[in-house]
Amino acid sequence: MIKAVLFDLDGTIINSEEGITKCVQYALSSFGIEEPDRKKLLCFIGPPLDPVFREKYGFDADKAWQAVLKYRERFDKTGIFECELYEGVADTIRKLKEAGCVIALASSKPETACRRILEHFSLTPYFDEIVGSTLDGNISTKQQVLEELGRRMEHMQITKDQMCLIGDTEYDVIGADQFGIRCVGVSYGFGKRELLERAGAYCVCDNMAEVVEALQQMR
Repeated sequence: MIKAVLFDLDGTIINSEEGITKCVQYALSSFGIEEPDRKKLLCFIGPPLDPVFREKYGFDADKAWQAVLKYRERFDKTGIFECELYEGVADTIRKLKEAGCVIALASSKPETACRRILEHFSLTPYFDEIVGSTLDGNISTKQQVLEELGRRMEHMQITKDQMCLIGDTEYDVIGADQFGIRCVGVSYGFGKRELLERAGAYCVCDNMAEVVEALQQMR
């Protein structure tokens, strides 16, 4: 029986495409790189930002970190709220909470931003724990976020087989596996069904109703 449902944020609870891609455009432009097609920047949604700047644009570690800081410059003022809730997510979170589940957030987005976004959508009261990355980069990967979440949840005495992560990319599935828990993938976010399945998702759901059904079937 699943007792703790852990949610990813971007691509799972919120559609943050506009805010993230516009902030990446802003960061790139500070280095003289103009990228008018925001669809090409969807790869920045999900993983930590600095490795993507290094991989996609050949930035060295220092330049990538400077790009992250430029990204945050716009994000903290404007981009953070250029997002919207996915259909059915808020109601599902409320119902799971009412059913007695522990609800937690596990996101690679900075924790400060996660808290502001959940507060913006009036979802904070439903979350028992909220964990994101740290601004200094010491916690950035999904595995590191989940490990920190696990430490904060130790007093709840919930075993890993009683936890499940809900996420939209293979990074969620891989991070969950590294932490030792299952992951239910959602197809409506920014990942691809075949990558979620290949990474080892417990199952891939098209909507929140299917997610709840999958959680109920887990033993």
